[in-house]
Amino acid sequence: MKLALIRSAYSSLRAHPVRPGSRFTGFSRRCLPIGITSSRLSLRAASATSSTGTNPKLTGNFGVQSQKGDESDYDNHVRKVVQCTREAIVTLQKRNPAIQPLLAILQAGEDDSTLEINKKMAVKIGLNITQICLAKECSEDDIVEELLKLNDDPKVHGIYLHLPPGSITSRVLNTLKPEKDIEGISDLNMGRLIRGDLSKGFVPPLASAVLDLLENHDAPLEGKTVLLVGGEGPLQLAVQCLIERSGMVTLKSHWSSKTLQAQVMQADAVVLLDVGNMYVPPTWIRPGAAIIYSKPVLEKDESAFGLSSKSGLESLTAAYRTQNVVRSCSRWLKGQEYRPWHLRSLKLQPLTPVPSDLEISRAQIPKPVDQLAEEIGLLPEELEAYGRSKAKVRLSVLERLQSQPNGKYILVAGITPTPLGEGKSTVTVGLVQALSAHLKLNSFACLRQPSQGPTFGVKGGAAGGGYAQVIPMEEFNLHLTGDIHAITAANNLVAAAIDARMLHEATQSDKALFNRLVPSVNGVRKFSPIQISRLQRLGIRKTDPASLTPEEINAFVRLDLDPSKITWQRVVDTNDRFLRKITVGQASSEKGQIRETGFDIAVASEIMAILALADSLEDMKNRLARMVVGTSRSGQPITAEDLGVSGALAVLMKDAIKPTLMQTLEGTPVFVHAGPFANIAHGNSSVLADKLALKLVGQDGFVVTEAGFGADIGMEKFFNIKCRASGLRPSVVVLVATVRALKMHGGGPNVSAGAPLPREYTDENLSLVAGGCRSNLKKQIQIAHLFGVPVVVAVNVFKTDTQAEIDLVCQIAKECGASDALPCNHWAQGGRGSSELAQAVKEAASKPSDFQFLYNTEMPIVEKIRTIAQRVYGADDIELSPEAKSKTDYYHQQGYGSLPICMAKTHLSLSHMPDKKGAPTGFVLPIRDVRASIGAGFIYPLVGTMSTMPGLPTRPCFYDIDLDPVTEEITGLF
Repeated sequence: MKLALIRSAYSSLRAHPVRPGSRFTGFSRRCLPIGITSSRLSLRAASATSSTGTNPKLTGNFGVQSQKGDESDYDNHVRKVVQCTREAIVTLQKRNPAIQPLLAILQAGEDDSTLEINKKMAVKIGLNITQICLAKECSEDDIVEELLKLNDDPKVHGIYLHLPPGSITSRVLNTLKPEKDIEGISDLNMGRLIRGDLSKGFVPPLASAVLDLLENHDAPLEGKTVLLVGGEGPLQLAVQCLIERSGMVTLKSHWSSKTLQAQVMQADAVVLLDVGNMYVPPTWIRPGAAIIYSKPVLEKDESAFGLSSKSGLESLTAAYRTQNVVRSCSRWLKGQEYRPWHLRSLKLQPLTPVPSDLEISRAQIPKPVDQLAEEIGLLPEELEAYGRSKAKVRLSVLERLQSQPNGKYILVAGITPTPLGEGKSTVTVGLVQALSAHLKLNSFACLRQPSQGPTFGVKGGAAGGGYAQVIPMEEFNLHLTGDIHAITAANNLVAAAIDARMLHEATQSDKALFNRLVPSVNGVRKFSPIQISRLQRLGIRKTDPASLTPEEINAFVRLDLDPSKITWQRVVDTNDRFLRKITVGQASSEKGQIRETGFDIAVASEIMAILALADSLEDMKNRLARMVVGTSRSGQPITAEDLGVSGALAVLMKDAIKPTLMQTLEGTPVFVHAGPFANIAHGNSSVLADKLALKLVGQDGFVVTEAGFGADIGMEKFFNIKCRASGLRPSVVVLVATVRALKMHGGGPNVSAGAPLPREYTDENLSLVAGGCRSNLKKQIQIAHLFGVPVVVAVNVFKTDTQAEIDLVCQIAKECGASDALPCNHWAQGGRGSSELAQAVKEAASKPSDFQFLYNTEMPIVEKIRTIAQRVYGADDIELSPEAKSKTDYYHQQGYGSLPICMAKTHLSLSHMPDKKGAPTGFVLPIRDVRASIGAGFIYPLVGTMSTMPGLPTRPCFYDIDLDPVTEEITGLF
């Protein structure tokens, strides 16, 4: 394929040699806007006889008499179209100063005549033009390849196919994007024209020019006959359609017709669509008739109705072509604006008894994800489909909707849970199903991606439950779009880089290390960008490897990691207790570099926390670079950027940063993104998912997100860590409580996963319920009020709950300061079972809140820890171990003292003692150690021993999970 360098629309109009093998787009030197309005030409048509009775020479391309006054009149009308379009551009560009309409001309060969006429028009209007010249004998594949590029280029607003008729095949037309088909020749646009729907399509520019000439003929042509000669195909069809819609009658003929003369002599107007070398003798034209040549031809003789060498109708056609480009640009800009939702809910038919989660999920057919995306205002180019029912959403949505006000921000938290969990995810899903499917309000759920550890271990799936689920639940719980796998790969690349670097430093001289780290390629040795960054951090302002002194080389090549102070571990997304502590480097090839390390579960990786807190790809890349993996023997922190691996990590994570779009059982949208641990990390879904959803729901919509574990852990971290990172402020906290958890906090016996519930939890016991409400529930409501956010209590109803128990919870919750408290039956009824909760949340969110952080990050680390312990957990004080005190001093010296605190403690109690239920008091919180996730951006004190690698129970969930090899259906997945 041969491409030609074509001049800008603002370069000289003189022809220049075409340079093969390149393409050039011209951009305006002036800021002229865009928009579109229609304009009509007023033009006198040709008359077969003059007032003196003689036959004047006619220039059919103008369709007017060849007299200076008429030519000037024609030019004036062209100028009116140009002026009208120019004014529309100016108006549009006032609202969008950066936009510049662009017409792309795709042609075969290097003839510049088409470019010249369009370029002149573009200069007058303020339009840019790019011309792509293919080889004269280009193939269909060549054309399609270029069309695909132009289709995907957002800067191109119109495409003009200046190709031989034989090259404009069905495949070419089907490839051309209808939104950019400013010639109106695609099947879709032609169908729109015939149907009379021009809200999205285009009228062919030549057809518009012809119609204007006819409508502005001296004598009205309504009801008169117009003869179309030649031009089979879309052009003739378009002209015929427009003429007939204007009240004229059309007849069609062709040049070889034996009755052509008779047809011409009877017509009130003649339109010659495909002139070529043909011409119409003047004696054929009846007096007062109009004749229009659509294309220029050479005049045959002085008495013939031929065309002069002037551009004629081409100028008017070019004017309408540019008008279509501006119309396309205007529509594109309109399409970039916020789009109101047209959400189609899916119907639920709840059964009694409630089937298994998997059976319910499988019984509902989800909408195709591209249909869901369209319903909530996403553009096709903002979606990356992963199969039929899930898709990644590009972050460009945030830029497109940056001026769109956010919706209401709702956090679902919980009281201190039993080991069974209390259904926060189920409440979250039920709430958005109620808001969208029943209250008809825009709403979005933002959930964490579940780890496969619990899925195959004890807890099972995390897609919600009953008739409040994310579907397909198998895809939600297994792999999804591979984000956790990407995190695993990135995390373990860092681990491999650490051990490899320690090995090479231990076995090589400074010179050998330097020569391998900065190799000579084709005789040239140079630093990579990430190595220059390391040099700058070392205070070395040099870029020439040859200029480094031996001391500088030593500082550059030696990280000198202390093996005993490496904090980075490998990860795997499986509960594998035997990886908690391992020994690496035992092979002889590792030359004695043996050390003890271990594995964490993948969601405990700092990279997962970074994914959840980053607000852009650049922010994620910077956070990955700042991750501290260990300490040098001299006490300096060593980062991923020091290892030279941070750029590669960003590459591995570039797709994982995009949230995954799914849907609930009732067809309402869900973002699934990130899943950090709620103990050593902050336990919330991603900032980016929340930000995208808040833009998409609109100002009156709702985004419902969930915090892990109890409110004392997940909610506190949501406020103090996530809200600091995002700048977002919540409107309401929905606090989930269950009768069984309240009974436990009121003095009931302990429960354990997999064991039958004691009778205290299945029989009515108002005393235990009241005790739990006045201790743990009251304390969790008070914690939310510390941040100035109103609380609505959601009582997640189980089948063993009695009405008296439910009523008692709601009554005491209101007495303890909740704005409202309501029972929720979404598990058995879907969104309808949470309609009252949705209404209460809507009312609470309409009231002003006074959000505030619990502490100032500039406070000393120890004081921030003490504030959380006393005001949130109810401790009398804190007690730091010597190691913890040493670490806080070290982090302060390194400049990390202003980071927020992420407490790592048990989720089964407000205290550090899992068996202490209710709202314990009179205890001192022990701080065993203090660690830092510098990339994620927080300090995490360890309260007691925290396991970051769960183990499998005696009978894991995987015993029940199976696959039918014929139907490929999964069974036993919760």
